[in-house]
Amino acid sequence: MGDPGRRQLGASLGSPGRPHRTLPSPRPSLGHLWLPKAEPWPPGPRASRPSPYPHPGSTKWRPPAPVSPAAARPGGTRNLRAAERAGEGGGFRAGPAGGWAGSGPAAMAEGSAELELFRRRWREELAGGAKRRRREAAEPAAEPGSRRSAEPSEPGYLALARGLLDGGAPACRSPSPARPAEEPAGDGGGDSDDLLGQLIRDLNEINEVPFFDIQLPYELALKIFQYLGKTELGRCAQVSRMWKVLAEDEVLWYRLCQQEGYLLDTSISDHSCWKLALKNCRARERALKTNWKNRIGAVSQLQYEVGKILCDVHSCDGVVIAGYTSGEVRLWDTRTWDYTAPILEPMHGPGDAGPQPHVSFVRINSSLAVAAYEDGTISVWSLMFGREPVHHYQHNQRIQALALGSESATVATASGFEVKVESPNDRGFWQTTETFEIQKLVNFLNLVPDVMGSPVTVAAAEDIVYLLKAEDPGKILHSVYGQPVTCLDVSAHEAAFGVKTFGWLLNEPNQILLYNLETSQCLKKMGNSIGDFTCVNLQNSPPNMLVTGNKDRRVRVFDLRQSESLCSLYAHQLGVSAVQMDDWKIVSGGEEGLVCVWDQRMGTKLWEMHARHPVRHIWFNSHSLITANIPDEKTPRGASITDDDLTAHRKHRGIIYAYEFSVDQLAVESVLPICRSSYDEVTGYNYNIGLAVPYDNI
Repeated sequence: MGDPGRRQLGASLGSPGRPHRTLPSPRPSLGHLWLPKAEPWPPGPRASRPSPYPHPGSTKWRPPAPVSPAAARPGGTRNLRAAERAGEGGGFRAGPAGGWAGSGPAAMAEGSAELELFRRRWREELAGGAKRRRREAAEPAAEPGSRRSAEPSEPGYLALARGLLDGGAPACRSPSPARPAEEPAGDGGGDSDDLLGQLIRDLNEINEVPFFDIQLPYELALKIFQYLGKTELGRCAQVSRMWKVLAEDEVLWYRLCQQEGYLLDTSISDHSCWKLALKNCRARERALKTNWKNRIGAVSQLQYEVGKILCDVHSCDGVVIAGYTSGEVRLWDTRTWDYTAPILEPMHGPGDAGPQPHVSFVRINSSLAVAAYEDGTISVWSLMFGREPVHHYQHNQRIQALALGSESATVATASGFEVKVESPNDRGFWQTTETFEIQKLVNFLNLVPDVMGSPVTVAAAEDIVYLLKAEDPGKILHSVYGQPVTCLDVSAHEAAFGVKTFGWLLNEPNQILLYNLETSQCLKKMGNSIGDFTCVNLQNSPPNMLVTGNKDRRVRVFDLRQSESLCSLYAHQLGVSAVQMDDWKIVSGGEEGLVCVWDQRMGTKLWEMHARHPVRHIWFNSHSLITANIPDEKTPRGASITDDDLTAHRKHRGIIYAYEFSVDQLAVESVLPICRSSYDEVTGYNYNIGLAVPYDNI
């Protein structure tokens, strides 16, 4: 059954105590070197394990000469068996070093000579190491104030050589490579010195970061890594363990959070893992963006007083102020759901027994709330000191414009041909800072934000734009006779306003002019529209961007570095009345009461909401939106405020909507307040119900 020569060859390769090795027939020759299986070394760093190969400095051990191909043939097994019986070492057998020797006496002699040379060299090296250790042990101990360097540990190749010379297994490494096996007895100071030296070596190993073929200090490597982004840091963390530690340093990820605008008011000690904090912030931003696009969230009406018509609305960071025809000023904090709005009390005089005048304008910032009334009075409230006003002053005529500093405690009012600026002094007492006399009636008034020193005011009076400063009270920024200003907005260094030209008479379209407030020079003329520009937003827009609304039913976005518009959106049938944008979306309101949310980059409408009256106020941030529909007619015909049937006037009152797109909003709170009614009221009202989102059950 099978080839007898193959079975004989397999038997001839065996040796006493070793299993037989059967060689397959396709192998052409057996002349290569077979090494024995290496024994497992003790656990530890790979660099300190002894090498199973000879020392690089010794004579190179060449493999024995290959056997003749005739020995691999079945007919050649007779010579192998005869040589093995004769004791001449023919064929493959166990060599002196545990390997397989070559065939023939010459190969055996050559291998034995090389092995003897290998053993002699290692005996000399071991003897030299023992003499050196004895010489170091015989030296006198160092002085107490000096530091004794730790003795070097026995290299791994010496343990291998000792095991080979003894003919057994290689010696195991010492548990502590920093301590030698033979250490002279001392007074105990050597132990602490060795521990200190080991600590210094460990610190040097940690603080030195490999950069290709050089070693850099940790601080310098961290300085280099701070110029990398999130993707680059993730790739560097896959290079090595040291680079992973460096790429996940908290300083780097805290800096990335600050650069992307997350958690700006926190310190580096507020979070234990800034990489996870950045990941959570980005996930929340993506969820909010998805909710914005799909109109997922809660919407609520800021309830007004029954029978009172809305006059003006303003908001700042989610806090809303509203004035009514009854003379009341109410305050809402939309950051707290179902917040009960307090009423800000006006300043009462001794003869104020009759009804309060209507509210003309309201403004609010992070610390102050201001209201102007029809009789020319102005009341200023502090949001931290209660409902009573902290300041009150009077104009002789009706107030035409009101401005409040975005961050500063400065109030500017325009009445008749006079512009008055009020602010508190160093001791907190309010006083009139400046009073300016101008030639025409003021239509628009703004305070320049982020101004050091005395406040700066920009006023548009018909076809003249004034730049009002304390050192230059009558400076004219722009003036073209017969071209009135239709809208105005200012930033820290620039002012943008729309100008109505002569139109088709001189074939000159309406434009938006951009002026530099420091040089008083016109920087850009943007837009070519037949309709009037009704609103412009420069302060709340992204850098180098500006958004406008026009009576031609279009919303236009401009890049301040070029004159042409980036996009033009058509939606509002009666013209655009309010607009605001950020880096990816635009929210616009129209005279017909429609609120539209747009994707700026795609130029498409995401969704829209409708109410009865024109949209006069729009404000939003990353997670909320506030809109106000304010009626133009404050005293509608056939409507009496003192009428007992108050339900007849609901369509004339105006409405304020607060949208919340935060992912933290609970599901039970994501329905309209009308859907959460308890039905305890005796009377109901079902005229002109317009739901913002549909509901399934009541």
